[in-house]
Amino acid sequence: MKNDKKPHIKQDTSKYRENHSQDKYGVIGVCGVVGNMVTRVLVDNGLKVRGTDILGENECTFQYTLHDYPIQLFLGGHPESFFQNLDYIIPPPSLSKNSNFYKNLSELAKEFRFKIKSVDDVLTMITPHKPVLCITGTNGKTTTTSLLKHICSQAGLKPTEHGFNELQGNIEYIPPLQCRLEGDVSVLETGTFGNPGDLKFIMERCQPSCGIITNITPDHLNEDQNFLNYAHIKGEMVEHLQDKMLIINSDDPTVMGLINDKDVLDLITFGVDYKTGTISKKTCFCRREVTLNETISGMGYYKCSCGLERPNPDYLATEITKKSFKLHTPNEVRKVEMQLMGLHNVYNALAAIAAAKEFFKIPLDDIITAVKNFRGVPGRMDYIGRWDDKKVLIDYAHNPGGVETILGELKKIYESIAVVITVSSESGEEGDDVILKKSLKLADYIIPASFYARKAADKFIESAKGSDEKILLSEKIILTSEYPHEFKKGTLGANSDQLIKGLLKAIQYDVSAVVCIGEAAFKYKENIHTIINRKRQS
Repeated sequence: MKNDKKPHIKQDTSKYRENHSQDKYGVIGVCGVVGNMVTRVLVDNGLKVRGTDILGENECTFQYTLHDYPIQLFLGGHPESFFQNLDYIIPPPSLSKNSNFYKNLSELAKEFRFKIKSVDDVLTMITPHKPVLCITGTNGKTTTTSLLKHICSQAGLKPTEHGFNELQGNIEYIPPLQCRLEGDVSVLETGTFGNPGDLKFIMERCQPSCGIITNITPDHLNEDQNFLNYAHIKGEMVEHLQDKMLIINSDDPTVMGLINDKDVLDLITFGVDYKTGTISKKTCFCRREVTLNETISGMGYYKCSCGLERPNPDYLATEITKKSFKLHTPNEVRKVEMQLMGLHNVYNALAAIAAAKEFFKIPLDDIITAVKNFRGVPGRMDYIGRWDDKKVLIDYAHNPGGVETILGELKKIYESIAVVITVSSESGEEGDDVILKKSLKLADYIIPASFYARKAADKFIESAKGSDEKILLSEKIILTSEYPHEFKKGTLGANSDQLIKGLLKAIQYDVSAVVCIGEAAFKYKENIHTIINRKRQS
């Protein structure tokens, strides 16, 4: 049952609309992500807009998001008619003021008597008018964001959506613009490029009143980055929200270290009661190594000699099974059932539950119902179908911690697994090597489908000590007949052909499940569907 009383009401923008409704805006670069979103933000806030782009209609990739907007588009060029009778022009933020185009635009401004506004001017002029919550961390951002938005929707609150298909949209101007689109609340996944100031840029423009930090691991680091420096980038959220609400994973000593010397006004913690028996090390903010009795990779029970130790979480999961756990809140204990599997998803659920209850003030009964009927995010432990008696799954995991977590959870469910690796790690060669090692530790068979996974496999086999170890590795690392050619686009390390060749190799082995990991597994999901359907029909 939906919550009839909304915990937060969207602010009245009628006065704002009345004061600005006669202004006419022109957006240059409307086919780009930022120009597209600026256009929709202006219209959603009652302004009259027209857009232009040098790209033609067939090249305007995101035009589908504008179909329901009453705007005039000038595509394939910037005719003089576009500039007539406008009050303001907004060029793309990537356009340098020293460029010839900007200089020409300044001359047109004098001729047609319009003013040039920046995207930041628009963000200053139009505030979010709604509660904003930002989610950051190394792993779990997407699932936590999607689950929390689902809980809000089930409670009668409309979350803002950027509207782009197959675009994560968690960096630079996308979150700040998204929270100004039509909706009752904004739940924003916020990422970084790993540079100081990245998260500060987003925080200052989104104006959140609450934030979630899921965890901080070295998985997204490149070879030149220092882990604690990277952690401080995530800590830019803490600086912004010291006098507001902050929800953090207290099982992560790095996250706790960020707030250890901060006086956060409203701090809420979450964690799990679960011990794997694995002991590991992690760098504390005092620069000592802290010992972890792990719950999951990089998290667990800890106590550093500097005094940092795991607190008792405000939102705690106990009695964890494959699809349920007992939830301990500050006021009550309840059973939570999920369709999601894996301990990592218990963490994601705890973060979303805490935010829904504490920030959005949604009744716990409604939250628990929404968690139970949430089906998950496409590409995250996503069941595709069967090949004979084998289950075929995909997972977007593309960094060492994510791969270790997913395979560890799958091993709890399936007796044996084969893993098709399509990853090109954003951490470079070191990341590729670690992904292979973690896969070897947890999987029964490894099929390195990408050039980078194959390169790591070759290196590993060559470094084997003695013929017995080489034989053992050759029985576990299964190579495709052709050496994959080099292919890289971000973390996308394999094309569709390489993925399918890896899958067809994997299904030849006696396992309970085959999982394809990496961005390619998600991107070419339909290709896997096609292969499985052909098998079913044969």
